[in-house]
Amino acid sequence: MSRFWKIVLLVVAVLVVGFIGVRMLGGGKKGNADTTAASAGKEGQERNAGPVPVTVVDAARQDVPVYASALGTVAAMNTVTVSPQVGGQLISINFKEGQEVQKGDVLAQIDPRTLQASFDEAAAAKRQNQAQLATARSNYQRSNSPEYRQYVAKTDLDTQRNQVAQFESAVAANDASMRAAQVQLQYTKVTAPISGIAGIRAVDAGNIVSAGTALVTLTQIHPIHVVFNLPERQLPDVRQAQKAGPVTIAALDRNDSHVLTDGGTLDVVDNQISSDSGTFRARALFNNSDNSLWPGQFVNVRMQLRTIAGGVVIPTQAVMRGPDGEYVYIVKPDSTVAMQTVKSGVEVGDSNVQITEGLKGGERVVSEGQFRLKPGSKVTALKPGETPAPPTDAELKAAAQQDKGGGGRRGGGPR
Repeated sequence: MSRFWKIVLLVVAVLVVGFIGVRMLGGGKKGNADTTAASAGKEGQERNAGPVPVTVVDAARQDVPVYASALGTVAAMNTVTVSPQVGGQLISINFKEGQEVQKGDVLAQIDPRTLQASFDEAAAAKRQNQAQLATARSNYQRSNSPEYRQYVAKTDLDTQRNQVAQFESAVAANDASMRAAQVQLQYTKVTAPISGIAGIRAVDAGNIVSAGTALVTLTQIHPIHVVFNLPERQLPDVRQAQKAGPVTIAALDRNDSHVLTDGGTLDVVDNQISSDSGTFRARALFNNSDNSLWPGQFVNVRMQLRTIAGGVVIPTQAVMRGPDGEYVYIVKPDSTVAMQTVKSGVEVGDSNVQITEGLKGGERVVSEGQFRLKPGSKVTALKPGETPAPPTDAELKAAAQQDKGGGGRRGGGPR
């Protein structure tokens, strides 16, 4: 190759390398410029962002009732299976299934004719023996009179006296037979031993029944019991509440959404703790005048143990959980927020909680919109009825990461 072409190739190589270098320097400056512009835009956006809209409530002081809750079962005060005490044909049923009956009401009638005949027979035998007793007494009194005594042998007088005693005993036996027959005759009327609700009858009229045949079951529901179990750790509180006076109890439906009746009182606490479950049994007594409780029904029992005077109460959703425990956001006078560590106590109703440490009452606490906040954030309080916008996907992801680290809202996720 000639010297000329070597010079040409060298010049071309230099130009190519120079061009590539210029492009690389220009692209780097453009990338740095884009990054700088993005950062500046983000910082400018953060600087230009307005106050975060949140729901703000006041930490209120109020008396806080402390409850013990449990799942309970309604149990009848008394349950009696009604059976006849004598046998015979069942000639009538005098109640309707499901009817409320009173103690002493005649529920059924058994044919009384056979037992009536037995009573009449005992009465006739008594009259016969009474007539013979009257004759024996007359003969003895005559023979024992002064004018006849000397003409009557002593053995005859003794015989007459013994006949009087014999017929007196016979009359007494007749009285006993009549009373027994009378009792049996009364048993033909099958009466209600307690007041209660009649169940489904087991026998229809016309059947032959014997003593002990079940006719119907009566269930007393006025008053009525609710039986429930509580953990043994609550036994001291329950015993202390009993010493203070009657312990009030309410019965709620299975969803805890409706109070069935709230007029109950603690009736008895069992005398032992179950070693298997670590619980003890208790029983409540309700008047149940409106029949709101029914035997076998499951209810939620809420028993008031004591009242905390002047407790600090805030919405449950205001309490957040972080790696260091529970906290809330407090709104300061300059409309910025600060994190305040708190300790929650008992639940108050369905949506509030008592705060035992960290708040004194009167503080303005953020109850909704906390997931957009950090210490120092500027906030604006929403008007009553307004709610913050739902969190974005990014905020939900951030909340999920916080949950993994022990954070999040008390008792639930973001709302």
